[in-house]
Amino acid sequence: MPSFSLIHEPWLWVRLHGGERELLSLIEVLWRSDEIDDLIVELPTHKPAILRQVLLPVLAGALGLPADHKQWDRRFTAGRFTDAERDQVHRYLDERQERFDLFHSQTPFAQVADLRSAKGETKGTALIVATAAQGNNVPLFASRTEGDPLPLTPAQAARWLVHTHCWDTAAIKTGVVGDPQVKSGKTVGNPTGPLGQLGVVTPVGRTLYETLLLNTPIGAAAIAGSAHWERPPTGPTWQMRAPDGLLDLWTWQARRIRLFPEETPEGMRVSRVLVAAGDRLAGFEDLEWHTAWTYPKARRTGTVRRPRRHVPGKAIWRGLDALLTLEPPPQDEDAYQTSRLLIQIADLQEHGAITGDYPLQLETFGIAYGTQSAVIEDVLHDAIPLPVAALHTDSDAYLLLLEASQQAENLARAVNGLSADLRRANGADPIPWDKGQRPGELVLHALDPLIRRLLAGVRRAGDDVVVLQRGQLAWEKAAYRETRQVAERLFSAVPASAFIGREVKQGGKTVTYSLGSAERDFRRRLNQILPRAAENRTEVNRPQAADLTSGG
Repeated sequence: MPSFSLIHEPWLWVRLHGGERELLSLIEVLWRSDEIDDLIVELPTHKPAILRQVLLPVLAGALGLPADHKQWDRRFTAGRFTDAERDQVHRYLDERQERFDLFHSQTPFAQVADLRSAKGETKGTALIVATAAQGNNVPLFASRTEGDPLPLTPAQAARWLVHTHCWDTAAIKTGVVGDPQVKSGKTVGNPTGPLGQLGVVTPVGRTLYETLLLNTPIGAAAIAGSAHWERPPTGPTWQMRAPDGLLDLWTWQARRIRLFPEETPEGMRVSRVLVAAGDRLAGFEDLEWHTAWTYPKARRTGTVRRPRRHVPGKAIWRGLDALLTLEPPPQDEDAYQTSRLLIQIADLQEHGAITGDYPLQLETFGIAYGTQSAVIEDVLHDAIPLPVAALHTDSDAYLLLLEASQQAENLARAVNGLSADLRRANGADPIPWDKGQRPGELVLHALDPLIRRLLAGVRRAGDDVVVLQRGQLAWEKAAYRETRQVAERLFSAVPASAFIGREVKQGGKTVTYSLGSAERDFRRRLNQILPRAAENRTEVNRPQAADLTSGG
């Protein structure tokens, strides 16, 4: 039988501090995590899959979860694994070598040995490669068809294997021998992989070592549970159940999978695969640390909270209210709460383990599914610098960022309102909110780099109120400039008839819309949204006292 040890064979691409790329084994990635900036992945959604399915549970299993802030701080301050910790990890993996062999005859990693369908069918590996055309997702003029082979190296197959457990599409799966719930050779009602049901939020540090610690829960040893390689190997049967702890949730076997390796002139390759129904999650909310939450109204009965999903095409900073909200909201109120990891980071700052100017990055991941979640329509990924100081609701950084994000939304609405007024002045109807591109989207696009620059600046400023105030004024002035530029495009496209305007009946009254009234209302709205920039313009244009008293 072929063999491919995830522990010792290189299968994870990383970027080192100098910018070089290198393909490393699992043990090398852990040993050199202090030298590594980040993982390099084919698809952004591979990153949380590798973190949760492999890196985090291995460390938690070998070293245990930190008991308290002091223990976490000792690890974080060290900046690397100690020799004693390396020995622990090495012993842990050495005792489980067979469970980390991708092609083991009895316990292949994250697979079911001898998994087979009644007729012995297999499918091409495009089934587990989210970016490959297959099924109803084959484009009309694609360069390859579903029937074309897609040979994967063992390293590629391993990465797509863990990705499938986390993000696989829903709906019908192949029925396999030994599964009593198969009907007509299929299983139906399969949900997406567990991460596909979340808006994944991941804190990122200066090194992979720090990232691993920032994603490690503190004081959760009692609910750690066990990874799939700690339990008896799975068979073709599956069930709906609650995870027994964090490690079980992280390494959740959402599918029953078997890879079929074969020798080729190019070396070992995987071109065929079998994917069947796997375990279905029930009651995982209390164990989930990698998502923000939405709290519906009147939650005394029914759902208490649900994972907050990311919206396609919407930058992460447009949901800062959810990312910065630490405390659960009161009853009878629609509100949000950030991920437990970010709550933990705020707590770490209070304990002095992380400084207010720590260069924390925040990455978000998600998949937008279509057609009953059976196809992937879009892969969602964004990253922003997140000021640690802003995780406290009584801080100046928190108030500044929340106000800035709301100002951006209001500026977009103001430009949409200007567009509607100019169209009415020209005798046309406003652009429907759900059709076409409204000019407010151009504003948000123009403000995006400014907001990200503001986030980085606030992170560097920490608790310096003077620097924060200067930054807030600079933001408002730049936002005013960018918004006016978008508005000027609308003004330049207005025909001469808009100067005269049009009368429109609204609610029993006659309202006159003209270029002049639209400009006046828009300017007033800008001044309301950006009061500091407005005041600054007034101060700059105000005559000095000497000018007022001069007799010239």
